[in-house]
Amino acid sequence: MKVILSHDVPNLGKMGVTVNVADGYARNFLLPRKLAVGANSASAKQIEHELRIIKKREEKQRAVLMAEAKKLEGVTVEIKARAGEEEKIFGSVTTANIAEKLGELGFTVDRKTIVLEEPIKSLGIFVVPVKLASGIEATVKVWVTAIEEEAVAE
Repeated sequence: MKVILSHDVPNLGKMGVTVNVADGYARNFLLPRKLAVGANSASAKQIEHELRIIKKREEKQRAVLMAEAKKLEGVTVEIKARAGEEEKIFGSVTTANIAEKLGELGFTVDRKTIVLEEPIKSLGIFVVPVKLASGIEATVKVWVTAIEEEAVAE
């Protein structure tokens, strides 16, 4: 069965592409979830028109995200943490901590877009990627510094 994809479907195709799939896959998965419409249906021309509008909207959104990525590229975030011996910190610095500090600097970044393979558990400078969208990525420097002992004693 030929269908036109109305959304990106992994391992199948991008939005707006006409693909040939099994009848059952189209009837039971793609069509009920509105991921595609039948290519032979009368609404195919309307869907193609809507897809053009959606693509234009996505292009504008990508331009906004590219500008945001350029702003984020030069940002340095400093996070203070209590440290023990050998520059290991108590607890860890997570994506939520980094997102909070970016929020204080005026950036609205969701913690899920910050890519940390594992939480930061030592002092130092770390380069952390922020994936805003597919293909749009910025890097942020995160400085993890120790809290001064006098400040802790007070």
